[in-house]
Amino acid sequence: MKQTILVTGGTGFIGSHTTVELIESGYEVVIVDDLSNSKIEVLDGIEKITGVRPAFEKVDLKDYEATESVFKKYPKIEGIIHFAASKAVGESVEKPLLYYRNNVVSLVNLLELMPKYDVKGIIFSSSCTVYGQPKPENLPVTETAPHQKAVSPYGNTKEINEQIIYDYIHSHAPIKSIVLRYFNPIGAHPSALIGELPNGVPNNLIPFVTQTAMGVRKELTIFGNDYNTPDGTCIRDYIYVVDLAKAHVAAMTRVLDKETDSLEYFNIGTGKGNSTKEIIDTFEKATGVKVNWKFGPRREGDIEKIWGDCTKANEVLGWKADTQLEDVLLSAWRWQEKLREDGVM
Repeated sequence: MKQTILVTGGTGFIGSHTTVELIESGYEVVIVDDLSNSKIEVLDGIEKITGVRPAFEKVDLKDYEATESVFKKYPKIEGIIHFAASKAVGESVEKPLLYYRNNVVSLVNLLELMPKYDVKGIIFSSSCTVYGQPKPENLPVTETAPHQKAVSPYGNTKEINEQIIYDYIHSHAPIKSIVLRYFNPIGAHPSALIGELPNGVPNNLIPFVTQTAMGVRKELTIFGNDYNTPDGTCIRDYIYVVDLAKAHVAAMTRVLDKETDSLEYFNIGTGKGNSTKEIIDTFEKATGVKVNWKFGPRREGDIEKIWGDCTKANEVLGWKADTQLEDVLLSAWRWQEKLREDGVM
């Protein structure tokens, strides 16, 4: 009997790739998304890759009744992977209340409904932003690293949501949770049938790189070249989205099928950092395509450098991010080429 998983934000970048991996691992998937930052056509890509079209409900998770209607319609949901959230650091600085409403209320509604509909576990899509800017002695960050004050409302919503899950489970709620703190997801499915397609101007580096290389954007700005890093640009731990998706499947299997603590935390990354400039240089090398870029001033909310110690996920989940950076960046470029071919961008 296939277990049914609710994937919130399932037509988004990470959600769609995770849906593919879940289906290919034998799960039934129900997607909930309000399509505020994704497109319904993503379902076509998922279906072409897997041969299965997942159930889809257009729902705003801030609406309690609408959210409950999903559990009534699909009574066999056993687990939730919760991606749905506003996620742009810069935008969160400009529109903090939007972020608190979207990101916190949706989680509270789901948690409240889980025991009522006998949903056993939730995988929460958290972020390395909960660590803030780690002190040098805490790099690479482990799951036990102290949390610095969040540098953006977006990061703060992840911290708040982690605390909400902790408090709820601590109150003896009959659910389990795994919190995945991931680093910077990039790339696209090797089929080039799904990938990162933000509405409007991208907030993330890679789609901005590929769109600039394609000529959709005139130039790319690297925000700041005076950071305390080897080349002066910010350092991040960039993880292939397909590797990240597989981590969610491993976590879901653990929550539903194994005797474990009711709440666990895992860093999900590659364990090494690359600077913004390195990413652009590697992209140019992998694709043979030049990117028109320039340096600009620092951007509020950006962390100088962070990368993760992912030993715990490697050992406990039996999972590892092992795709080479050149291959990941090439997958992002193939996705951009497919968008051009299809007349999307």
